Amino acid sequence: MAQLAGVSQATVSRVLSSSSKPAPHTIAKVLAAVETLGYVPHAGAQAMKTRRTRTVGVVVDDLINPFYPELLDELTRTLDAAGYRVVIWNAGAESHVDAVAAIRERAVDGVIFTTATKESVELQAAVSQDNPIVLINRIVEGLECDQVASDNVTGGALVADYLLRHGRTRAVLISGTEEASTSRDRCAGFLQRMSDRGHPVPAALQFQGGFSHDRATQIVDGILAGSDRPQAVFCVNDYMAFGALDALRGRTAPGRDDCWVIGYDDVEMAAWESFSLTTVRQPSREMAQAGVRMLLDRLLTPGLPLQQVEFPSVLIPRRSTSYAA
Repeated sequence: MAQLAGVSQATVSRVLSSSSKPAPHTIAKVLAAVETLGYVPHAGAQAMKTRRTRTVGVVVDDLINPFYPELLDELTRTLDAAGYRVVIWNAGAESHVDAVAAIRERAVDGVIFTTATKESVELQAAVSQDNPIVLINRIVEGLECDQVASDNVTGGALVADYLLRHGRTRAVLISGTEEASTSRDRCAGFLQRMSDRGHPVPAALQFQGGFSHDRATQIVDGILAGSDRPQAVFCVNDYMAFGALDALRGRTAPGRDDCWVIGYDDVEMAAWESFSLTTVRQPSREMAQAGVRMLLDRLLTPGLPLQQVEFPSVLIPRRSTSYAA
């Protein structure tokens, strides 16, 4: 290549590595030679030389839940624009073995977690190897890494305020899992505000849905089979709220809207006419962009102070609550 371009091998190396800025005509000659020869830099050799793979691992969970594909879409788009490849691992599935191995072998420059608890094996592996880590949509207290989330406590309180403002005092709460900070915080905000306003939610109306559409459908179907019909159902994510809506449609006469449903996340499907789900919006794309910026900044400057960014949440009324404002 150097011979074809009429320059030294060192000049070729400088152009391809962007380590310096040769004259524009020199760069043009090298790039023309690259095009002619169809040269592709060897990623493995570059990684050995720079100790960087330009690859980021992303740990996701439950891709059936539409929130995660939306978050993942923005993560991969932003990382690709920054010149990084992405390896995706499904937490808790068989791929977690590959994730742990890649992290321990430093086959990735850093790891973004869209789901994590203190017990996550992938997270433990990343921490033990001192990998740059960013958590998105999760907060793990005491963990020294950059973290991005929305204000889930306030979001839960917004749901309580909305229901009480419209006289909906008897509400069912369907949580996710106790291990997930999102579920804990949304439930805490909701329950505390309901109690503070004089309408505590009895334990008999609190259920654990495991972030499952089918489980939420079963819970609401069972409640509706009884004689004491609730005035509202709050699910801590949209995926479960879709299940609640499915149960209501099976047991509700046309035009009857006496039981409201509210979700959380505001995934794209929530605005579809077939759902028209009232929900709390968290800005997933902005959260993804912030998480990527944090990771890239830390790769460039490892000693930066840790950051914890919290985005505001907004309640979006739709037809599942009769468009009440």
